[in-house]
Amino acid sequence: MTETPLISVKDLSIRFRTDEGLITAVEDVSFDLAPGEVLGLVGESGSGKSVTAKALMRLNGDNTVYGEGSSIVLTPPGEAPVDVLALRREKDMRRVRGGAISMIFQEPMASFAPAISVGDQMVEQLQIHSSMTKAEAKELSIEMLARTGIPEPARRFTQYAFEFSGGMRQRAMIAMALSTKPRLLIADEPTTALDVTIQAQVIDLMKDLVTEFGMGILFITHDLGVIAQTADRVAVMYLGRLVETGTVREVIRNPGHPYTRGLIDALPKLHDLDAPLTPVPGDIPSPLNRPPGCVFHTRCHMAEKGLCDVKVPEYRIRETGQSIACHFADAPVTAKEPA
Repeated sequence: MTETPLISVKDLSIRFRTDEGLITAVEDVSFDLAPGEVLGLVGESGSGKSVTAKALMRLNGDNTVYGEGSSIVLTPPGEAPVDVLALRREKDMRRVRGGAISMIFQEPMASFAPAISVGDQMVEQLQIHSSMTKAEAKELSIEMLARTGIPEPARRFTQYAFEFSGGMRQRAMIAMALSTKPRLLIADEPTTALDVTIQAQVIDLMKDLVTEFGMGILFITHDLGVIAQTADRVAVMYLGRLVETGTVREVIRNPGHPYTRGLIDALPKLHDLDAPLTPVPGDIPSPLNRPPGCVFHTRCHMAEKGLCDVKVPEYRIRETGQSIACHFADAPVTAKEPA
């Protein structure tokens, strides 16, 4: 990646203080995201995707412990770089949250105050992060509600979140996140509650905004089909570690890590709809019982005793640029981190 990344995550490790002690949720994660790029973050529930995303806005709980050497450097075009983890004042964090970075959460109902209309919440956010008048903020809010496919947006502007259907709440949350025109949009399973038609509309809207504003998007999902439609690059995550990164085309057509291959094999076969699904064998381990060595070795058919259960694999870089954390990947070992 030749241009300055919009956001650069280096050696990010996240642990949580619990009654059982420190639990590792994310370990040594590194990636870059450029302006105008969509990076898909893929993995099963419990893989650490949402914890990683929340770290970019410092939204994890008070019991969060960031590893020594972890850094999250945000560099909006034309502005000085900022290490998000080094910010201490709430005023400085407010410029990042909802301003430079916006986030679409998995559960839309939890994102709206129940006693304040959706429109008032959108206007308040715009006035915090811009010099708009109330009338200008209202006009833009209604426009964004319309652009995300909400019918009668002027009327819906005055309503409360509980008056919206689940899919409509999701669209309203997307409209609110996009209205500030953030430099980076974190979309955490943004299309889960939407039917196929609206899902396609929202994906098209995100693509348009990337082109229009040069905005970067971190798109988090378990759905490789959505990633294939949306992302430029993909990062596959398992139990808090990145196991493979690369362009969507290369990762989906020629996956290098056994876990990535398992995720792709688990997809329905359009050419043979009667074929049984092939799930990834076993279950993702509990963070309380984190496996040593390669975190995937407990479910991997290629695992070799004395190697995979002892040694953490180094990244291997293919000529295509894919970074693969596997002892048996068909690429030479390199010290280069995934980007």
